[in-house]
Amino acid sequence: MDTFTVKRLTGTVRQPADGAVVHAREVVSSEWCKLRSVRSTWWALAAAAAFNIVTATVLGIVLPRVLSARQQAAEADPVRLSLGGLHLSQVAIGVLGVLVITSEYGSGMIRATLAAVPARRLMLAAKTAVFTTAALAVGLATCFGAYLIFQAFLPAGDAMRTSLGDPGVARAVTGAGLYLAVLGLLGLGLGAVLRSGAGAISALFGLLFVPPLIMTLLPSSWQDTAGRYLPMNAAESVYIVHRQAYSLAPWTGFAVFCAYAAAALLTGFILISRRDA
Repeated sequence: MDTFTVKRLTGTVRQPADGAVVHAREVVSSEWCKLRSVRSTWWALAAAAAFNIVTATVLGIVLPRVLSARQQAAEADPVRLSLGGLHLSQVAIGVLGVLVITSEYGSGMIRATLAAVPARRLMLAAKTAVFTTAALAVGLATCFGAYLIFQAFLPAGDAMRTSLGDPGVARAVTGAGLYLAVLGLLGLGLGAVLRSGAGAISALFGLLFVPPLIMTLLPSSWQDTAGRYLPMNAAESVYIVHRQAYSLAPWTGFAVFCAYAAAALLTGFILISRRDA
């Protein structure tokens, strides 16, 4: 086994060279313990799941009874209807992403965390990895569950019935789950930058919802060219089946949205080692 030598007054002590790997594993384990031991984590994940599943169930029961056959046939994207709960579950996941980091700054626990893990970027990387795993698991499971439940409640032969094998359907449902996870990472990145729960939550949803509103006041040529690169508009393209006019291709739009999250996280990684706790 490769070793490195640590010199002490009493002599020479040999330690395994993979100690850094062991240490990283311990930090990840610690962050996972913190994430699952906080009640707000379970409330947020349960809310995200409930919003997706309950909304899909209600829409699957109600829509076939209130829409005529012509209206159902005219519905361009029934898959998007099954994911109607996404508009609410994104709030729960986004807030959770912010709280993963800001709750420690608000309570002062961050001092104990950094005392135990002086490598601040390692700590933030562990938080990011743990949160990503949880958000991906819940996002993908509940989005597929919502789609399947919506389809299960539709009567046989209904014009809105689709299957995962239809073009673009599996990609849209998968994209919805991925969107939730990346949205949470965007919140985590903003939380690491601002270190304030209220400020980061305001920044997150301001970034998502305000630019599209401002864009509607601008000339249509601006909306067609620049509007599709806004965070919400770019992300939307990955969880709809039928591409809209002037929108980005599904995975291109998702890549643009990932770039926003990556920029926020990168800024957080840079600042976390340059500021006092």
